[in-house]
Amino acid sequence: MKSTLALFQGPKIRTTPFPPHPVIGQAEKDALLEVLDSGNLSTFIASPGEYFLGGKKIKQFERDFAEFHGVEHAVAFNSATAALHAAIVACGLQPGEEVIVPPYTFTSTATCALMHNAIPVFADIQDDIFCLDPTAVARSISPLTRAIIPVHLFGHPADMDGILRIARKHNLKVIEDCAQAPAALDKGRLVGTMGDCGIFSFTESKAITTGEGGMLITQDASIADLARLVRNHGEVILEGQASRTYRSTMLGWNYRMTEIEAVLGIVQFRKLEDLNQVRIELSNYLTSKLSGMDGLTAPTVCPGNKHVYYVYALKYDEAKIGIPRALFIHALEAEGIPFDAGYVRPLYLSPLYHDKKPFAFQHYKGSARYDKGLCPVAERMNEREVILTQMARPPATLADMEDIVRAFHKIFERKRELLEGSKVLAQQLAAS
Repeated sequence: MKSTLALFQGPKIRTTPFPPHPVIGQAEKDALLEVLDSGNLSTFIASPGEYFLGGKKIKQFERDFAEFHGVEHAVAFNSATAALHAAIVACGLQPGEEVIVPPYTFTSTATCALMHNAIPVFADIQDDIFCLDPTAVARSISPLTRAIIPVHLFGHPADMDGILRIARKHNLKVIEDCAQAPAALDKGRLVGTMGDCGIFSFTESKAITTGEGGMLITQDASIADLARLVRNHGEVILEGQASRTYRSTMLGWNYRMTEIEAVLGIVQFRKLEDLNQVRIELSNYLTSKLSGMDGLTAPTVCPGNKHVYYVYALKYDEAKIGIPRALFIHALEAEGIPFDAGYVRPLYLSPLYHDKKPFAFQHYKGSARYDKGLCPVAERMNEREVILTQMARPPATLADMEDIVRAFHKIFERKRELLEGSKVLAQQLAAS
């Protein structure tokens, strides 16, 4: 009998790509032309007294961001990685001191510490929201610990009450990594506003984009001032100063955002709440259709929280479903449905922490470990349980989500066909 699964040459559920992201409209194009026509593309050094803190669009983007979050200071950067590095410096970390981070995140959450010769210490995640586990954080405290970087992963806030209790007890700085969760809420509080500072990302895959780019927000004037110095070569230029003296008071970098990026950010930021609402509606639709399928666990949303669904992540119980996770993902992709398994390998398993350790470790007198088995929950999520897609985002529609649902049902209903066909396929490959 002819197969009905696309993996074995049956008809696909979906034959066209999902609609492209990010969403760029006429407002963005008009704003870009305004900046290009002005000729002021960067402006940081055009007139030191006036523009040491950035051009008009950069300052407006920072004001808009600060006002939305109810904080005093926002500092724009050319990437969230740069903003994380600046946060480590501005929060007073010294070489050889420790920063507690989750292993289930993008690489720069940890390497921002190494950039300043500080040491990342990995603590495990919670198995429902995939964010840093306060219990694991408490176990990771040492005399060298100076900061914690909780990541609001996939769009859901970390357990900030638990993390902040630990931080207060041990006098630690808290740097919130909000790259995947702009405007998410933890018990009514915007992410990025609960710690000492918050970091946001504007790469083209994020909820809003400037192409590349990042933002640091804080209520602390000293953190903001130091972050601005890190951003601009460590130079101090006083208001009204006529020319540059190239006088640096600290080591700094060129982490400056441009006017072109900033004007994109201004327009995109006005759309953030609407764009997030589309993500929520699409994800809620998937949850309503998939959560009843035995072996799948829909994303957890803790009481009082707002999940903004940077990705839609399911827990996959291979034993209940009866299909190996890798085979299930392969079958989904064959049906035209892009899904991934496991997100990222826990960061401490990267060769960076094993083959040739960075210079930072020459300063280090502690006992941080990077062995397999260090964070069993993160390892289990990556190796066996998590599957996810980025397709539940604008400009996708409910009709696009229905294709995802249809593909899941098709594979579940044809499990025997999938398992038997995969054995035949494996035998054919082995014989070839």
